[in-house]
Order: sequence, then C-alpha cells, then structure tokens
Amino acid sequence: MIDGKYYDRLRRLTLAVDKKSNAALLGSRKSVRKGSSAEFSDFREYMPGDDIRSIDWNAYARLDRLYIKEYMEEKESRITFFLDMSRSMDYGEYKKSELLKDLTNALAYVALMHMDHVAAVDLSDPGRIYSASGGMKGFRDICAWLDRLDITEGVDVARSIRITENLQPGMSIILSDFLSEEFVEGDALENIIKYLNYRKQKVVVLQLLAEEETDIGLTGTHNLIDSEDKDRKLKVTMDAASIKQYEDALKEFTAKLKGCCKKYGALYHLINTGENFDRVVFDELRDIYE
Repeated sequence: MIDGKYYDRLRRLTLAVDKKSNAALLGSRKSVRKGSSAEFSDFREYMPGDDIRSIDWNAYARLDRLYIKEYMEEKESRITFFLDMSRSMDYGEYKKSELLKDLTNALAYVALMHMDHVAAVDLSDPGRIYSASGGMKGFRDICAWLDRLDITEGVDVARSIRITENLQPGMSIILSDFLSEEFVEGDALENIIKYLNYRKQKVVVLQLLAEEETDIGLTGTHNLIDSEDKDRKLKVTMDAASIKQYEDALKEFTAKLKGCCKKYGALYHLINTGENFDRVVFDELRDIYE
C-alpha cells in the first residue's frame, strides 16, 4: 500500500509523545533536562561543581562573570504497537490484517526516522516483543518482522496487553477490530486504557474494520460462521430491516469505544479498509502528530 512517494511526507511527521522513556537512550526528542547534545538552550551563572568545559569564556571576558552554556538533552521516546492478528482480522478483500501491517509500517517509519525506539507486540504471544531502533536499519528490520506476522487463533487482547513486560513510558498504539465479546458486551477497553494510563502511556486506539463490515453489500439468506469460533453459526436474511438493525448496532458499538477513549484520555480512530490510505495517514490521524 505504501510506495516511495509516501516516505518523503512521512519524514515530516513526528508522533506527539507526551511521556518520554526512562531509559538512557539518545534520540531526537528534547527533554526538560539539560545534557550535552549540540543544540544550545540557554546561559546560567556558574556554580561550584559545574563542568568547567561548559564555561563561556567569551562571556567572562565581556562581563567578568562566569556563565555556563546549557544544551537540551535529547531522549528517545518509546512507541509500542499492540497488534491483534486474531482470526477476525483475516477478513475483507483488502484484509484488516493487511491494513494493520500497513499502518504499523507507516507509523513505525515516522518513529524510527526520529530515532525513537519501536516495540511491536503480537498479542497472540505477548511474551515475545520485537524491538527496533536506529533509523532505516530498524525500519527494514520491523518490515521483515511484519511480513512474517500471521493470523493466529485465540487472542485475548486485554490479557495480553496487561502481561506485556518492560513497558516503558511513551505511546501505546492498539490496532484491532475489537470484535469480541469482551469489548462488545464488556468493559475491556476501559480497563486497558486505565492500565496503560497507569503505566504512563499516551494511548492511541485504532479500530480497523473491513469495508464489507461497514457498507453491507450482502442480500438474500446466508449461513454465517463466527470466524473466532467455527461452531457458532447463524442463518440470516439480509433485507433492509436486518441491515438497518446491524448498522445501528455497529454505530452504537463504535460510539461506545469512542466515548470510552474520550473519557479516559485516549485517542480513537475508526478506519475501514475502503478508505484512501493517504488520507488516513496524513489527515485522519493528524491528532497523533506534533
């Protein structure tokens, strides 16, 4: 989905990460602490114990007082992608799982070009976290990892996020269709956001749906099989009334997720596979960029 013309535009974007990593890693983010990078910040008077190499001797010659040059310390931010590759994501002419990979590809590129650290979590196996950093090399590595990522059975999104280890402060981006009972009937998303807030994350929720799920084209009578549970089957007749009922239920569900995100300070976007990818990345997701 992404070709070379996107990357020049992606380079101009920066993810708006409010919470920086505690790790002592250099990057292109400016922290509130002072360090030894090349970007000048301000002067202050010399105090005993300061590094004499930071004294501005030109200022001393003019003012007969010792001043220290301060520089902004650059810290790496940590961007964590939580990826739901459950069976329901394997749906659509342009599959939701493919959209998930394309979005992760684009946003990981934005992060890595600013020398941020990227962690990707396959929620079917949260104990194995793929980490990438280092600009283009890291980007090539994560592209290769995404290519190997495949659909799996029995993904428990909420539990997998909670047991993910080494979650450093930063931004967490969750990509899923959220089409499971824990989200439709329960309060799983609320619990996830509250937990990630506790772990000092800026939370971004990307709900991915297939165009076939948002714009119903089926007519007549069909036997439907639950993609997550093959034993669950339903015979439905797709007439105007049943389509309206489905559309109302879907609208209510997505509104519930959006309201939950707003209540707990997370960003929410509903993206379907029929949308123009360029518009999604550069326009619809503009509130996740600085």
